[in-house]
Amino acid sequence: MSHIAKTNLTQAQLDAHWMAYTGNREFKKDPRIISTASGHYYTDADGRQIFDGLSGLWTCGLGHSVPAINEAVANQVKTLDYSPAFQFGHEKSFQLAEKISDFMPAGLNRVFFTGSGSESVDTALKVARAYWRKKGLGTKTKFIGRAKGYHGAGISGFSVGGIPANRILYGQGLESYHLPHTQVPGTEFSKGMADTGKERAEDLLNMIAMHDASNIAAVIVEPMSGSAGVIVPPKGYLQRLREICDQHNILLIFDEVITAFGRMGAQSGSEAFGVTPDVITMAKQVTNGVIPMGAAVFKQEIYDTFMDTGGADYMLEIPHGYTYSAHPIACAAGLASLETIRSQGLIERVNQMSPVWEKYVHSLKGASDAITDIRNYGFAAGITLAAVDGEPAKRPYQIAMSMWDKGYYVRYGGDTIQLAPPFTTEESEMSSLIDALGESIKKFG
Repeated sequence: MSHIAKTNLTQAQLDAHWMAYTGNREFKKDPRIISTASGHYYTDADGRQIFDGLSGLWTCGLGHSVPAINEAVANQVKTLDYSPAFQFGHEKSFQLAEKISDFMPAGLNRVFFTGSGSESVDTALKVARAYWRKKGLGTKTKFIGRAKGYHGAGISGFSVGGIPANRILYGQGLESYHLPHTQVPGTEFSKGMADTGKERAEDLLNMIAMHDASNIAAVIVEPMSGSAGVIVPPKGYLQRLREICDQHNILLIFDEVITAFGRMGAQSGSEAFGVTPDVITMAKQVTNGVIPMGAAVFKQEIYDTFMDTGGADYMLEIPHGYTYSAHPIACAAGLASLETIRSQGLIERVNQMSPVWEKYVHSLKGASDAITDIRNYGFAAGITLAAVDGEPAKRPYQIAMSMWDKGYYVRYGGDTIQLAPPFTTEESEMSSLIDALGESIKKFG
């Protein structure tokens, strides 16, 4: 079914935009144009309502066009549209930093604002290297990521990331090494955290033996790997990483661009899985996707190290930052987003409704031989699909396009379909989404 956009776009305009993470040639033959959004639904240029099965890009857990956020942004535009990010401040950045800290584990209370998740990761990695130099341990420069990890699109992010398609085109990045992922044979169709797989953390000891802790600055992992298809940590795995990092004087960074602020049914992935890292990176849900914003949150001791060695108090403690760090409009959106999460009890709702979501997602088991695994945690789920004639990305693409035709937006990536409904999704919407997905999988299974 074709949905040529009913817009005033010309072919020249379509050609001018080099789209991100998109098959540009395929898209421009039959563009899928979204015109409006409200609540849990998009409206496309043909006037069809499309259920948002991924909360934007894991960003809009509150749904779309949230009145409190819209009002906060509109008011901010009228009062202070931009404030210089360097050497001067505005009230809302300090208010938002405190509010973010309230969502973080105890001890992570120093917030450095960025413009995206990619910038947040870059900030965390730069600070990690600088921190060890400040401590007189300047040889600690290497990083350890994880296979199937995603840490943004910057050169540091693809270096520590472990999705091959995101790496192979770009050549040499930062000196980084990768732990194995935690999808262990025998754990397929686990509900929540698998009972086995913790042993994969022991590979970190092998890497330390090979490279020596004196050369390793940090380990960076997503508590739950989202972009690779919702890979949930096995029981005890993150705790073991924390223990090893502590034993060998290595920083542990959690990339929580997807997991922070409610998606896991907790304030953060750290809280959900019971492990506190040294640094947490974030973006997406902090403003509900309304305005680009990210942050890296550091433990007190890291911040104090820079303050204590900063020289004269008018000098920069760290030469780092972005033009749009702590942008006033983004801060206003962030304050309204986090206040809405709290005032409406949405974290508690996700926690309460997660078993219902789990039931529907796992009802797809056995619906088609093409389904080789299903994983879930909180309001997130990933479905792995068998390859078609050696083309692992083809079937997910076909299924996602079928879903779009049916009126549902889901994400396809690699060999997976990924789902992340808004926090206020009703059971009837879960049911219809999964029913439609089952039909689409059977069609191309």
